Amino acid sequence: MKMRVSAVQFQLRDCDNIQEFKEQVTHYVRNAAEYKSDFVLFPEFMTTPLLSIGGAATGQPIHRLAEYTEQYTELFSGLAKEYGMYIIGGTHVTGNAQQLRNTAFLFAPDGTYRTQDKLHITPTEKEEWKVEEGEGVAVFQTPFGTIGLLTCYDIEFPEIFRMVRAKGADVIFCPSCTDDRHGFHRVRYCCHARAIENQVYIVTTGTVGSLQRVDFMRANYGQAAVITPNDIPFPPRGIMCEGEVNEDMLITADLDLSLLEDVRKAGSVTTWRDRRTDLYPDWK
Repeated sequence: MKMRVSAVQFQLRDCDNIQEFKEQVTHYVRNAAEYKSDFVLFPEFMTTPLLSIGGAATGQPIHRLAEYTEQYTELFSGLAKEYGMYIIGGTHVTGNAQQLRNTAFLFAPDGTYRTQDKLHITPTEKEEWKVEEGEGVAVFQTPFGTIGLLTCYDIEFPEIFRMVRAKGADVIFCPSCTDDRHGFHRVRYCCHARAIENQVYIVTTGTVGSLQRVDFMRANYGQAAVITPNDIPFPPRGIMCEGEVNEDMLITADLDLSLLEDVRKAGSVTTWRDRRTDLYPDWK
């Protein structure tokens, strides 16, 4: 089975109305459609430009994002249906002022969608925005294979990744948002480690640019990449493709899922087959 994936280095910029945001999103989806992509990934917290609407120097409070959920889902559902592709709409803050979640959305070509809350929450999210942890992890069946959605900090916890792989996921999409090189490289290096440990593909991307009117979104350091296991059928550095750091752009690659099965059975190393489930059991 093969699938074509695109990942967007989404440039955050202050906007005066939601139409500006919609036009920017539509541009990237059309770009991916021109490459005939089956999946397109947007980054974590991609809807935070909506907090700049109104022009206040510090923007609107984070819980106001939840008020845009219906417009957000209508936009991405419509685009997924119009262009016949799966869209991972990055993450969007859902809930209300009393309980907020950082939620990844998977939009299908028929316009329906499913969600995966972020499971591990960073100190800034907890302390400044009062975002709470999600409560469970799922995988998603598609005609191209089984995929998982793990957001940014989640990728730094090998236990949860192992559970997603044990449930059958071959491709993990990782939307991210990091403000400096330290955070970016934590996520990026962990993506490589998880791809080696579990012999899967990882598609990741992050926000670039800055929001002058929104606190904690004033700096971003991001790069999209398609990451592979490190074995002979794949590129030696485990990088199928990657974008230019901090540029407004999109990357595209073809994934051959049959290669994953090949290396799991007879690769130079067989890390998935050789795991010691007598010592550390998989998810049941």
